Amino acid sequence: NLWPNAAQTYYHWIRESVAQDKPYNQFVREMLTESGSNFRAAPVNFYRAMQNRQPAGIAQTVALTFMGTRADKWPADRLANMAAFFSQVGYKHSDEWKEEIVYFDPDKLAAAAKGRPLTATFPDGTTTMLPPDRDPRDVFAAWLTSPKNPYFAPAVVNRVWAWLLGRGIVQEPDDMRPDNPPANPELLAYLSRELVASHYDLKHIYRLILNSATYQLSSEIDQPSPEADANFAHYLLRPLDAEVLIDAINDITGGTDPYSSAIPEPFTFTPTNQRAVALADGSITSPFLETFGRSPRDTGLMSERTTRPTAAERLALLNSTQIQRKFDQSPKLIPLIQSRLDVPHLIEALYLTILSRNPSVDELRAAGAYAQTPGVTRRVFALDLAWALVNSQEFLYRH
Repeated sequence: NLWPNAAQTYYHWIRESVAQDKPYNQFVREMLTESGSNFRAAPVNFYRAMQNRQPAGIAQTVALTFMGTRADKWPADRLANMAAFFSQVGYKHSDEWKEEIVYFDPDKLAAAAKGRPLTATFPDGTTTMLPPDRDPRDVFAAWLTSPKNPYFAPAVVNRVWAWLLGRGIVQEPDDMRPDNPPANPELLAYLSRELVASHYDLKHIYRLILNSATYQLSSEIDQPSPEADANFAHYLLRPLDAEVLIDAINDITGGTDPYSSAIPEPFTFTPTNQRAVALADGSITSPFLETFGRSPRDTGLMSERTTRPTAAERLALLNSTQIQRKFDQSPKLIPLIQSRLDVPHLIEALYLTILSRNPSVDELRAAGAYAQTPGVTRRVFALDLAWALVNSQEFLYRH
């Protein structure tokens, strides 16, 4: 919904905010309260990217994004009360191509208010006054980012936990509600307190989780069970994201992928060395990314991204001419194959390149035996081994 040039503006603002370690509460306040051009005031693109720009639609997006809850399932009066905070969001176009201004439009309720303050109710049931001359978004943002808010900190630390461990403390992370309790309430409360105490430093939360014994557990288990998964008794084995996988294959082979958008605007074509993880625009995609479950970025739900392996994915890796061409024409692997390394050292070099480890004794023996198969040339052997390693679970999965 943004068009490529506005998507780039939005992307760079988000990236710079992360690089600067901007406090999360400040980041969210800027996103909720900004007014101005979609080309120059980057945070306003939050209000342009959503599917439904009506007050109720905005409220649903805000609740999903920053409270981890699905407001479309709320009682009608509760949703309407929250929607009041976004009832004066205005949109207008300018003479510049594809520019749109997002702004506080007091005229939307001026007639109804007649100069008197209006009342609005927060999702927790608290009622507040809305002065006619103050943007209601400011009032809501102040409530949302307050250290006492019961939704804000738990929602984001639960998302970070789910991103790192493959499952939320509250599962699904987009469906936090009283009848969907956290698997470990004490853990969720602890991380929430840590976020507030650190002045909303998300890097502090990442550091805590990444250095925890839970995150460092092995993915190998004796008997898998839903209870073990829900209580984080082991690291959850899960496929690499589509963007990470194609970037890893390109890193190994030295190849590139062309990415382009169907929208005839600036940034329609990307540089040849563009990494998929850095694609700013959701309209820029490729058959590989679509096959391997890249999120279409339509709803904001984490579940938009497909993580369950499919038959199409397996076939793409096994039979795709795109993957075969990357190996056959690899500017990294072909010189390695043509080097003077003997077979054992060539095998070790391929394992280090693809799996970042040396082969075991059994793996070295098996690969060496294949290299000696009659009719199998050095090139065929090496490319077959590389192809087999890329198709292994060790390469394709987080573990």
